[in-house]
Amino acid sequence: MQAEALLWSKNVAGQRQCRPLGGAAPLSVFDLVEAPVLLPLPDAPFVLARWSTATVGPDIHVKVGRTLYSVPWKLIGRKVDVRSTATMVQVFHERELVKTHAALQQVKRTDKSDYPPEKIAFQMRTPIWCRGQASQVGDACRQVIDQLLEVNALYRLRAAQGVLGLRKKYGDTRLEAACRKAITVGDPSYRTVKGILVAGTETDPEPETGDAGASAFLHGPEGLFATAVPTQISDGLRDDQGHADAGTEEADR
Repeated sequence: MQAEALLWSKNVAGQRQCRPLGGAAPLSVFDLVEAPVLLPLPDAPFVLARWSTATVGPDIHVKVGRTLYSVPWKLIGRKVDVRSTATMVQVFHERELVKTHAALQQVKRTDKSDYPPEKIAFQMRTPIWCRGQASQVGDACRQVIDQLLEVNALYRLRAAQGVLGLRKKYGDTRLEAACRKAITVGDPSYRTVKGILVAGTETDPEPETGDAGASAFLHGPEGLFATAVPTQISDGLRDDQGHADAGTEEADR
């Protein structure tokens, strides 16, 4: 069909006298006027692109189709233009290219460098970093961090970072004392360490253990686990008790 169309355009339609062209044949006009000014074909094939407008959300992402793409955090709340193709997504703000992502069908693509500095710092505070910082504080702090990161390190990373974040407000000395006390009470968690520091009890003496001065049981195990008193003795005791009661009543009279 394509070959036949080319032959028809060249030998049939191209040879007709065309009134809008002053009776000239279209093929002759093309050869004399149009062909010399044609530009060469581009090296890359033409790419179909779709343009859309999106608003940058508080989580630094824009929604393009079913996918979320991150943009620099300074553009939160701004409207941006998005050019999306089958392989690439480009984000423009005021006609300036601000972000480029590889196109995805349906997930979330985030560039950590798009986050604010404090968020980037959180991402960089790895378990290795936490252990190194804890060692600078002291042995007790390192023990708390090691226990927090012993299981599910990535899940409990925020808690470990929270413990180390207390250094800025309370200092290394108080934090080390609070960690030591949290270990002593058997709860080396972020909540316990923070609670100790907030209450200011990290230097309080440990509570005393033992009977706290309670009177001892001096009857021995035989008395503690004694069996029932024999019936005869019990009866005798009841008789004696009865005589004693009678004597007392007589004396009262």
